[in-house]
Amino acid sequence: MSDAPGSHGPGAELPDLPTLRQRIDAVDRDLLALLNRRAALALQVGEVKKKDGSPVFRPEREAQVIDGLKACNPGPLQTDSVAPIWREIMSACRALETPTRVAYLGPAGTFSELAALGYFGSSLVSVPCTSIDEVFRSTSAGAADYGVVPVENSTEGVVARSLDLFLHTPLFIVGETSLYVCHNLLRKVLGSEGISAVLAHPQALAQCHGWLSTHLPHAERRPVASNAEGARLAALDPQLAAVASERAGSEYGLHTVAPAIQDEPHNRTRFAIVTRPDQQRPPRASGHDCTSLVVSVPDRPGAVHDMLVPLKNHGVSMSRFESRPARSGQWEYYFYIDLQGHPDQPHVAQALVELRQACAFFKVLGTYPVDVH
Repeated sequence: MSDAPGSHGPGAELPDLPTLRQRIDAVDRDLLALLNRRAALALQVGEVKKKDGSPVFRPEREAQVIDGLKACNPGPLQTDSVAPIWREIMSACRALETPTRVAYLGPAGTFSELAALGYFGSSLVSVPCTSIDEVFRSTSAGAADYGVVPVENSTEGVVARSLDLFLHTPLFIVGETSLYVCHNLLRKVLGSEGISAVLAHPQALAQCHGWLSTHLPHAERRPVASNAEGARLAALDPQLAAVASERAGSEYGLHTVAPAIQDEPHNRTRFAIVTRPDQQRPPRASGHDCTSLVVSVPDRPGAVHDMLVPLKNHGVSMSRFESRPARSGQWEYYFYIDLQGHPDQPHVAQALVELRQACAFFKVLGTYPVDVH
């Protein structure tokens, strides 16, 4: 039997509350000392990176650190808790080297802000933007080091504007994160009587279509630039309600009239982390990677089939295949493809070479580590 502090055998009497609190305080002081040792080492790493010209943020390295900790977690701390704890630790250490400026669809309280905080940690410099277009512009122009943009929702499918902007942007994807999206009906006053309009981003309104049709059939559904912008406007007029996050409700002092009104209970949105080529080199292989492409094929019979043959021949799986009109007036399409794997893997590299040969247009949007659950 272990005689470590705080251990007790079956039937042993638990220490009293003051004793347990003293032990927790002692452990907290030990943790703080260890975190400062880690921060000091991170500063040394930063100095080496400056000499080498290496980027401060390495998404594949952070993914490997978290994967390793998850694998050796002895409990009772839940393994799912490891990632958010260590992202905050790494965020604080990264901020000692240089502040990380992150652009996202604002204002404060959007799900995009939550995704940015979840991915980079809270030690970031926020660059809230008024539209997805502005996120791309700010990141491309260097006003932000990274951008966070929604690309796909489990209920409504792809975010078309993000896909269209990827086509002509110099930015590329270095990471992704997904977020459970819980929509709440928020209002300046309690109760749902007298609501004349419900404000939200068009995607959020669509994700709550069933609930709104049942409970507020006569209220206007008014699209705005973001859910948080809807919450800000609802705070100015008691006849308005917003569909937004709890964070937005707290930010603008709104009451939750109805929680979790999304039609799909497991509603999730996937976000891409984008940056400029001069800001970050493409991440190296992490062991669980995704390669995103946009391609088009010649206008001839069997062209789409021929495009997919190299993937089958080399055993490369697709996790997403979307088409978007090319807006040429000729019924031409671009195809957005997510492949499982990294170009450093020989079978993926060969498949990409042959795929490029079959395409009229070929662009790698990024290769990056993906969340593993």
